Amino acid sequence: MDVKNRDIDFIVVGSGPGGATVAKELSQRKKKVLILEWGDNKPLTGSLWQGFKSLMWPGRSLLFTNQMLGLARGIITGGSSVFYYATCYPVPFDMLKFHGVDIAQEVEEARKELPVAPLQDEMVGPMAKRIMESAQDLGYNWQKLDKFMYQNRWKPEYPFGHYGDPHGVKWSARMYIEEAVANGAELINRTKVKKVIVEDKTAVGVEFTKNGKTWRAFAAKVILSAGGIGTPVILRASGIKRAGYDFFFDPLVGVRGTVKDINVPISEIPMTAGVHIEDEGYMMTDMAFASVLTALFTAQVFRFDKLFSRRNTLQILVKAKDELGGRLTDKGGVRKNLDDNEKKKLRRGYERAKKILKNAGAKSIFKTWYLATHPGGTAKIRDIVDTNLKTEYENLYVCDCSVIPEAWGLPPTSTIIGLGKRLAKHLTGDLSSQESLSAVPFEQKEELSLT
Repeated sequence: MDVKNRDIDFIVVGSGPGGATVAKELSQRKKKVLILEWGDNKPLTGSLWQGFKSLMWPGRSLLFTNQMLGLARGIITGGSSVFYYATCYPVPFDMLKFHGVDIAQEVEEARKELPVAPLQDEMVGPMAKRIMESAQDLGYNWQKLDKFMYQNRWKPEYPFGHYGDPHGVKWSARMYIEEAVANGAELINRTKVKKVIVEDKTAVGVEFTKNGKTWRAFAAKVILSAGGIGTPVILRASGIKRAGYDFFFDPLVGVRGTVKDINVPISEIPMTAGVHIEDEGYMMTDMAFASVLTALFTAQVFRFDKLFSRRNTLQILVKAKDELGGRLTDKGGVRKNLDDNEKKKLRRGYERAKKILKNAGAKSIFKTWYLATHPGGTAKIRDIVDTNLKTEYENLYVCDCSVIPEAWGLPPTSTIIGLGKRLAKHLTGDLSSQESLSAVPFEQKEELSLT
């Protein structure tokens, strides 16, 4: 069946930071946009059940590598940003410029329109404060991090939105989707896009399933923003078979210890402060988990004596920069090994984190099993897409973490938003002539240099 009687300019597949930004920007420019999202659009309740359905459903939102590393992705309007920790890390401008993409202007625009700032002192929880003081005492440049949060909406009694934020304190891409819909965009949920419809090497629409039936929708241009796993699966099904190889994810461990003289509240905001040990290839930050997740990760390493000690737990997250490698299966299975080099980085970070926790008075220190986040590089710039994010097919673009060409080991939200703004300008002719001429075809990738 076809989606008929609609004059659509753009189809956007996915509603995470990339798709939401493009949809919002295009709808502001009076373009007719159709957004297709696999997940639902139910109001955010912050409940464990909503989090489980949209973030932790095995085989759907929760994937496992061949080494049994868990890899979670949000399948809901707003994507993984609904469940993230709202930390605005710096953009790798130099790396992107090396590959022919400059988003400095777009990132600056985003920072002006979004609520980006370090937390006010009264929002710093006891865990974050204790860890920060200990780290600084040991000589680390442990500082508050920028957060995507409407801090004037925060109240001490509000639980942090681990499973979605019903109070709207934490910015998420869902808010951009809501703006797009208010501007006239159409959002259809529970749609699983299977492939792009291609005629004469030109994208003309997409094929998707909904309610057990197969549908087709057509538009002048298609933007895939289904994430680092979803997008390459769609590209492969559409004939671009080399998508989904040599990618990155950010492996991490939690380092935990208990203290008697602390009571970590449910309002504790994760990733309040931290440090990036760039020369050793990892970052560290405080990390408060919800009670169920705390118990789950504790049981995973058989520390049953600490199952119910969340309120007395200090935790430091150690997240490493990994190397490109691995492959995805045609159905989105993740085949990527955590090699000795990555494990060595995490062990180094663990030793540092352990000293910080000991200095903070923590006992019974242990680390969790490995996890992975932020899969990307599965449709890299100057490989699968050019510097304007266009694929080898006319009118088919990609905008999500999959286009990032190198691993850099930090959360990518602000980078993806900047890419989304730049893509929207390109699609509507709003880039300057110099920027528009900067597209580098795939064949010329070896010729690009810093000069």
